[in-house]
Amino acid sequence: MNDTFMILPATDPVAIRLVRIPEDYEEHEVFRHVTGLIGKLEEENPDYDWDDIAAVLEDHGFETVDFILGPALD
Repeated sequence: MNDTFMILPATDPVAIRLVRIPEDYEEHEVFRHVTGLIGKLEEENPDYDWDDIAAVLEDHGFETVDFILGPALD
C-alpha cells in the first residue's frame, strides 16, 4: 500500500492542512475533485470553516493527518 497525501496550502501557516488521498483516486483527478468539493461547500455555506471542509473530505474517503510544520526552506 502506497499512501499519497495532498497539502492544502494557506497563506497563514497555522491553516495549512494535510490529507491522505483514498487509493481509488488517480493523481490527475484528485486536485480537481477536492477543488469541486470545497467549491460546492462554499456555495452552500458561505460561513464554512475547516471542520466543514474536513467533514466533506472525510465523506469522500479522505483522511486528515496531523503533522508538524517544519522550518521554511527558502
